[in-house]
Amino acid sequence: MNISQTDINADDEAVARKLAALAHPARLRLLRQLGSADSCCVKDLVRRAGLAQSTVSQHLKVLVEAELVTFRPERQSSRYSINAQALRELVGVIGQTLDHCCGGGCCASGKAEIADFPRSAIDRLTVQKDQ
Repeated sequence: MNISQTDINADDEAVARKLAALAHPARLRLLRQLGSADSCCVKDLVRRAGLAQSTVSQHLKVLVEAELVTFRPERQSSRYSINAQALRELVGVIGQTLDHCCGGGCCASGKAEIADFPRSAIDRLTVQKDQ
């Protein structure tokens, strides 16, 4: 099935960009590290994630461009934080997609429980942001 450019809307492109940003183990590790702190600088993330500074910086750039992570300049470094709202919206889109595709019957219970797992994972990542 060929999809023309006119079939792709801006919302779909934004969702695809966010999903692509999540589709790397190092970026998932960085998100978990960011989720366990209010905000972090690159140096903190390098130490926590066990990755090279250049690798962390490149992956953070992808996450920031996808609007999943925010940053604010702070003197000689920048502070990075999870964009909890963007992650929650992404989880909602995934849940709606599963409900639409499966008619709510993806699981034996008749509910799309698969969609609930990412929400709980995101809630664990962002619990400190909401307090």
